[in-house]
Amino acid sequence: MTGVTAAEVKVLRDRTGAGVLACREALTEAGGDVDQAIEILRARGQAQAASRAGEEAREGVVQSYIHHGNRIGAMVEVNCQTDFVARNEKFVEFARDVALHVAARAPLAVSDEEVPENDREREVRIATEQASERPEHVRERIVAGKLDSWLDDVVLLRQPHVHEDKHGGKTIEELRAELAAETRENIVVRRFARFAVGG
Repeated sequence: MTGVTAAEVKVLRDRTGAGVLACREALTEAGGDVDQAIEILRARGQAQAASRAGEEAREGVVQSYIHHGNRIGAMVEVNCQTDFVARNEKFVEFARDVALHVAARAPLAVSDEEVPENDREREVRIATEQASERPEHVRERIVAGKLDSWLDDVVLLRQPHVHEDKHGGKTIEELRAELAAETRENIVVRRFARFAVGG
């Protein structure tokens, strides 16, 4: 299978509660077969959140980060299900780390689904134009690949945390999924705002 669509990922996420990247990888490995992808996620222990996925995350924290020099800052809201977890040191540290990352990397959206459609369409147009010289039978794959690469660069959950030494090159989604598994709660990066002087 050449590519997995956002709609297919959403279906799998709705059924398992697993993270975006875990769902995408499982679907790719399963050749697009949702039932097989569910089995892959269960085998990896990443579908544990299924029982919690429907439970709303109403607790949480707002954390901020102001970069040295006071010219760039960020705020994030990270939610969980209980105030017990919201007060947990690892949960608060995760939220702080996400705020620092947002200040450094300036993502466009939290998830694939939240990327503005006009930005997505612009990237598809650019990729289509760049692929116009290539053989017709590979153009669609090239465009899908370029779009996927662009999403890796602008979507918060897909981005590897800027502190590679501390987090071992893991993405924000991988860090979120680990925390969700550890706390046994639905952890959601709800929203963020980034501020820059003169920006």
